[in-house]
Amino acid sequence: SFQLSARGHWSTWPAFASGQTVLRNHKPCCAPEERQSGNKQTLLTIPKPRYLEQLESYLRKELQSLDLTKKNSQELKLQPYREIFEFFIDNFKTYKPLLSAIKNEYEVTLAHQKKTIRALEPLKAMVTTVSEECTRQILALQEKEKDEINTLKQEKQHLLKFIDNMKEEKNSLQTQVERLQTSVAEEYARYLNEYGARKVLLAKLNDMHNERLEMTRHQVQDVKGEDVVKLTLALKIARQDLTKAQVKLNTTIADYGDVVPRRDFESLEKKYSDLLQEMKTLQKDFDQLHKEYETLLEIHRETAEERDNFCAELQRVQHNCTPRPNWAKCSEVIPGGADRWGRLAEGKTSDQLVGVLLEEIGTGALREINVFPGWGKGDQVPVYLRHEGEVKNKKLTKKDVVNILKDVWREKIALEQQTGKRSSLPEFFLSYLQKKYGDAAAMEWSYTLYENMRLCRSNHVLSSFYDILTGKVGEEQYHGQNQLISNLQKELAARDSSNSGSLTSKQFRQEADSFPLKRKESIQELVDASRCKLDGTENLIDYISLFKEDEEGNAEPFVAKLRTQYVREKQEYLSQLKNKLGDLTEVNADDLKTAFCTIDPDIDDQTLDTYIGLAYQVRREQPDQEVVPVETALERLLAGDVRRVGPSPREGSTAGFEGE
Repeated sequence: SFQLSARGHWSTWPAFASGQTVLRNHKPCCAPEERQSGNKQTLLTIPKPRYLEQLESYLRKELQSLDLTKKNSQELKLQPYREIFEFFIDNFKTYKPLLSAIKNEYEVTLAHQKKTIRALEPLKAMVTTVSEECTRQILALQEKEKDEINTLKQEKQHLLKFIDNMKEEKNSLQTQVERLQTSVAEEYARYLNEYGARKVLLAKLNDMHNERLEMTRHQVQDVKGEDVVKLTLALKIARQDLTKAQVKLNTTIADYGDVVPRRDFESLEKKYSDLLQEMKTLQKDFDQLHKEYETLLEIHRETAEERDNFCAELQRVQHNCTPRPNWAKCSEVIPGGADRWGRLAEGKTSDQLVGVLLEEIGTGALREINVFPGWGKGDQVPVYLRHEGEVKNKKLTKKDVVNILKDVWREKIALEQQTGKRSSLPEFFLSYLQKKYGDAAAMEWSYTLYENMRLCRSNHVLSSFYDILTGKVGEEQYHGQNQLISNLQKELAARDSSNSGSLTSKQFRQEADSFPLKRKESIQELVDASRCKLDGTENLIDYISLFKEDEEGNAEPFVAKLRTQYVREKQEYLSQLKNKLGDLTEVNADDLKTAFCTIDPDIDDQTLDTYIGLAYQVRREQPDQEVVPVETALERLLAGDVRRVGPSPREGSTAGFEGE
């Protein structure tokens, strides 16, 4: 089925054939191109091994017979290759162990990859949740951007108006400057005219003065007969002095011909300085406004881009997300009609509405079941469900189940107070049913109660009993919540001095403020819950009705809010504990005590030992020195009654711990 080489090795066709051809046709003097073409021609003359052709033919037939349109087409396509490889392994006995090991290793790797893919499938639900959160954030950002854009537009209009006013004022100042320049030019022309007229007058005065002197000289000569030489010399000197004075006067006029009076010059210079300073100030303001305007344009452009991106993302999310269901349709199939569905759906999210709908469907289906299959009598089966064969369904109503469970709690608390010991709830539950209904019918009641508790998660009495019965939550948490509600009821009754059953809003808030460890937001939630059924004008709060329950055990919003805050405060407390432990994966008792004392400095030793025992699942007199994983310790603390003892040393947000 396969060829062997001249040396006894496997035929590596076509590589082997190519090598053989080179050895046979090698010519030292021929060119490499010629040798290569000769090799190709010889290679084409050597046929494939027969076994290889059989395998390729079988592979083609198998692949052609496959339906590659199915979902698992890749796995179907892999099967023929797997069979070819197994045929290949079976025919080569010498290399069969090695080839089988290689094949097995590939199979193990493929199985591991399939397991990894199946483990990643639950992330689809998380993606849906993240998509809803993104939708809400996008809507919030759009609302926020709408207000900001309107504000920016108004501010832009205001700045444009301000810029227009500045331009008008600048034009007005420019007009004033031009008018002043025109006035100065007119004053200068008038000065030149006066200067020319003054020169003409001076020339006339000089001529008249000379004529007068000449007349006087002639008169003096005629009258007194003075010496002509002397007078001539005096006249010559006078003329020289006149010439000097005239030259000096001309020089002065030439030098100061363009000079204006100092008073006018100083006035104009001051006015010009003021205008120049004002213009510089306006120019500076204008430059600043222009820069702010450009900045606003840039911000507007970026905001528009972000808006467009968010719109595109919103459209993509809306296209990819599942459309919101019309929950009003459920009222047509739920017993009680629209009124009952309205009460059930009031104030609930989509996830909670799904739970309510599943509960209604489950309880409806439960009433149609006549028998339950028994769980067997193995050690892994709870003691109250150990039974072989079928068990009859008692078909109880929710009211009957609530009354039975409350009676179980009363009997158990009375027994523990009498004996002074804490008993196991599963064992007491079975003994209670056996004592009340007999051993034969106890399992029927047990299975019926268990199925009702498992389905009715919205009812606090049933859900809390189910969590404690199955070990998800410690019994101490149930008693702790009841003790908290009882203490608050007693405090409110003590403040009611008139025993009227009512308190004013001020008195109720004062009593709520007496909780030292509650934040103002939590206290306001309690006050709002107490006034949810009051009108805005009513001032009296009927505190007795706040603690009442209906026939199915559903509490009022005030008590429900107290229980919700109890769970939330415990989760925040444990979140601070986890943050304090940091990156530790395992923790011992000493480190856990140190962390508790750091986040809760007022914690006492007895409470601290109780919390440590709860985290390590040991009693107080048996301290455990071994380490446990941090997540395990936190889960155990979450299941028990763990509360803050004193105020927090600092205000801070807690994150990283997701409560159940």
